[in-house]
Amino acid sequence: MRIVVAHNRYRQAQPSGENTIVDAEIAQLTAAGVEVLPFLRSSDEIPTMPKTAKALLPISPIYAPRAQQELARLLTEHRPDALHLHNPYPLLSPWVVRTAHRHGVPVVQTVHNYRQVCSSGVYFRDGAICQDCKGRTFGVPAIRNRCYRGSAVQSALMATTLAVHRPTWRSVDRFIALTSQIATHLREYGIPADRIVVKPNGIPDPGRPAPLGEGFFFLGRLSPEKGLGVLLDAWRRHPDGALGPLRIAGDGELRHLAEAAAAERADVTYLGSLDRDGVRATMAQSAVVIAASLWHDVLPTVVIEAMASGRPVLGTDLGGIPYLVGADDPTGAVGWVVPADPAAMAAALPVAAAGAAALSAPARLRYERTFHPDVVTKRLIDVYAGLRGGAPS
Repeated sequence: MRIVVAHNRYRQAQPSGENTIVDAEIAQLTAAGVEVLPFLRSSDEIPTMPKTAKALLPISPIYAPRAQQELARLLTEHRPDALHLHNPYPLLSPWVVRTAHRHGVPVVQTVHNYRQVCSSGVYFRDGAICQDCKGRTFGVPAIRNRCYRGSAVQSALMATTLAVHRPTWRSVDRFIALTSQIATHLREYGIPADRIVVKPNGIPDPGRPAPLGEGFFFLGRLSPEKGLGVLLDAWRRHPDGALGPLRIAGDGELRHLAEAAAAERADVTYLGSLDRDGVRATMAQSAVVIAASLWHDVLPTVVIEAMASGRPVLGTDLGGIPYLVGADDPTGAVGWVVPADPAAMAAALPVAAAGAAALSAPARLRYERTFHPDVVTKRLIDVYAGLRGGAPS
């Protein structure tokens, strides 16, 4: 089986779980015997582009001519079984779907965000969930609110791109929805249910979980949508030391909140940015991982990392978090989901502290059954195999 994996990598200065997932998926497919042909571009290429190429950048989300030419040569030479698209912006463009179909190659797309509808891709604006463009033919609210890169001009270009490529997206042969929430988003967008497969990402097995530690661990970008402010508000409603330690790792615009909390209370520690070894060590010291997202977070990888390490998760009831912790699983959830407000989070913190030990083994088992690389790679190969009837005309 021969698969083209197409992805526009996000800038190195903008930490991206999506880049990490694509790299891991390529490695997992290769290990499973699939011949992977990477078709990758990086936004880090933009500053070094010649002036002529830079002049075309504003229209590249709609149509990127160089990418189409290079992809056409690749498809002609290698005749792959499918093209698997991740992020097309800005250097690939959704037009790669049309290019693949023109060469008789079916297309799979993993949907990592809400950018079929939302110019920013996150359904979040000015500190709150926003779906003003949902159901609209053209995203005027995105332009008015400068939702894409804080620019009315760039927002207009992205809104135009989404309008132009509505037929493109509806021609994709299979969509991989990372959670049931994304599957619902796609159906509401008009994608038939039989073109949608729910398949989460997998992460490498960290090995046998360490004995349960104590307290809570928050790991993520320190930005408003990740909910650090809500967590700290909830934490302050309990006496210092009553819940055990709270460890915070990550960086971003709300770093000052983490630093202030650590200076104010003995039970809060701010660790800054951690490498993989640091994350694993801190996970081992903790009992519960917190995912306090205030937006419809598609698939926060930290939740899967927690379960792989045998740590239950306390999360908000938004986006993919309920799916990840098995809130609708008849065998039982491996964590707790609460509304995204400080009072609900504050009430849940002592419940999670008391119940962590009972959910440690079930959390690891859910990882092994649903998110282990062997499981998700087999499901992905099954998706590819189901496409051999060819692309739609």
